[in-house]
Amino acid sequence: MANHASYNQETIKKIKDLIKDEKVAMLTTVSPDGKLMSRPMQTQEVQFDEEEIWFLTEKDTDKYRDISQNAEVNLAYADGSYVSISGTAEFVQDEEKKKDFWNPIVGKVLNTSADDPNVVLVKVTPDIAEYWESGKSMKTVKEFMKKMTNNDSMEEGNDLKETVHFDNNTR
Repeated sequence: MANHASYNQETIKKIKDLIKDEKVAMLTTVSPDGKLMSRPMQTQEVQFDEEEIWFLTEKDTDKYRDISQNAEVNLAYADGSYVSISGTAEFVQDEEKKKDFWNPIVGKVLNTSADDPNVVLVKVTPDIAEYWESGKSMKTVKEFMKKMTNNDSMEEGNDLKETVHFDNNTR
């Protein structure tokens, strides 16, 4: 069990490293009629040690209504690699944290100020995350060639893909 927990911690660190410089995530919510809706969101902070990813939004938006009805969300990051994080979103009213995250870009995008009561923090607590490391082209080509020369599927023993479950059994 200790080896599994250690391995999970290494995978969590890898995922954090892959998204730490990514400023935008696609936030997928479930609409009241069950449709999946994705919207770009500026990531404010990633705290995997506390299992939190933070965003700012406004209350008078569809995503706010979606999360109010169904807190299950997915975050997708795509740049040099691909990371998908499924989790639970909640709204947090913390004026100090909101001001800490505020910057001129957020002000322009939301067209308001940090003092606006319509602005709210969104905290996503991850449940499961998966990444595909494709940004290292030589490693990707090597892995692909390895799979092409044997009978294993792309999923079996893939060094470029990893999944981690955030639960009490692996901490």
